[in-house]
Amino acid sequence: MKISPFAVEIWMNEFETKCELNLAETCVESLTVGQLLDMADKKDVILSELLPMKLTYGAIEGSPRLRKLVAGLYKNQQPENVTITHGAIGANALAHKTLVERGDRVISVLPTYQQHYSIPESIGADTQVLRLTEETSFLPDLAKLQELATPGTKLIVINNPNNPTGALMDRAYLKKIVEIARSVDAWILCDEVYRGTDQNGDGETVSLADLYEKGISTSSMSKSYSLAGLRLGWIVAPLELIQAVSIHRDYNTISVGMLDDHFACIALENRDKILARSRAITRTNLAIVAEWVEQEPLISWIKPQSGTIGLLKYDLPITSREFCLNLLKETGVMLTPGSAMSMEGYVRIGFANNEHHLREGLGRMSRFLAAQRVVTA
Repeated sequence: MKISPFAVEIWMNEFETKCELNLAETCVESLTVGQLLDMADKKDVILSELLPMKLTYGAIEGSPRLRKLVAGLYKNQQPENVTITHGAIGANALAHKTLVERGDRVISVLPTYQQHYSIPESIGADTQVLRLTEETSFLPDLAKLQELATPGTKLIVINNPNNPTGALMDRAYLKKIVEIARSVDAWILCDEVYRGTDQNGDGETVSLADLYEKGISTSSMSKSYSLAGLRLGWIVAPLELIQAVSIHRDYNTISVGMLDDHFACIALENRDKILARSRAITRTNLAIVAEWVEQEPLISWIKPQSGTIGLLKYDLPITSREFCLNLLKETGVMLTPGSAMSMEGYVRIGFANNEHHLREGLGRMSRFLAAQRVVTA
């Protein structure tokens, strides 16, 4: 199977160990094992839980404890609607490979995580791209989506909150997309890895799986839950889809690690504490970046409504890759070029890590931009 190179992952793999300040990071600042156990008040008992554990394959679709906890993140789901995967990246891949066949029409927004259009393309699907623009604040244009959703469309793919823009569709907007999908009997796959980090209210927008009888939601412990090192995600979907996915996952996953499963359970049993921490970090740090953007004449953006990342539009006569490489070389600060997401003229910033590092990185970027103004004057 031929597939396009995964541009964002190639960029991250090449440079994230070579920078001083990583403002390309997309996870809320990672928890240590000690921090997680402190939240759960388990430091004194964790060994009594782990030492008797026999390290077999474990439950193939995830432990009953974990599947029940994941189901509890949604309004209308049961444990049988959940299967545990190797991260959200595994969840997304399984969903696409289960549903999509050569010739099927698949509609994917862009920008989004590259899996969602490159995997269908590699299968030979009739992959249609719905480009998100500043004119709609990076929300899908519903009229254009309706045009693309011809009878027989197999799958519509969205990402909410969106990577890399931080755009957020509320319940009303999602229901309009559901109406379009239902009119052509299409499935909807919604990648929801940043769910729980909204800037307003309780921080948690409704999940697509709870709105549509053919809705699929994917997520993981990585972004909002600050535990990317567990490499654990899930699919929540109607039972018929979960059963079909199980056939495919037997070929590439079998089960996730028992220790990963166990620690994910601990985290989800303390989800309120973890998400409160994540919202405090994302809300504080987004305000810092927003204030910085206001003071930078070469930078503009559509302010993110959720998530941990945003797109910065820059006014310089260089490519986004040149921008990021020059910034890294001259300041040690790492961003992600928009070209890696088919969004030339932008760079992606992650703002949910250490506040001190964020402020230092923004200060270095200001000096870099000031020098660029002198050169281009």
